[in-house]
Amino acid sequence: MKKPAPWWKHGHVWLLISGPAAVVVAGIATAVIAVRGADPVVEADYYRRGIEINKALAAAKERAQLPAMQGRNHAATPAQP
Repeated sequence: MKKPAPWWKHGHVWLLISGPAAVVVAGIATAVIAVRGADPVVEADYYRRGIEINKALAAAKERAQLPAMQGRNHAATPAQP
């Protein structure tokens, strides 16, 4: 009778081990990235800055629509005799 081969010589064993091993390596890599590259703390006045940005965007949108609004108003007014 032939002696069975040791477990590490079977390919399907390594196939089964490789999945969890890859997950462990990816988890460690993610932890290292998270510890080394910590995000900066949010600014104390983030809300005020956001409001200012929204006001600036609204003003730019108003300026961009101004020619269209003037043309629409002109087309809607009746002709002067």
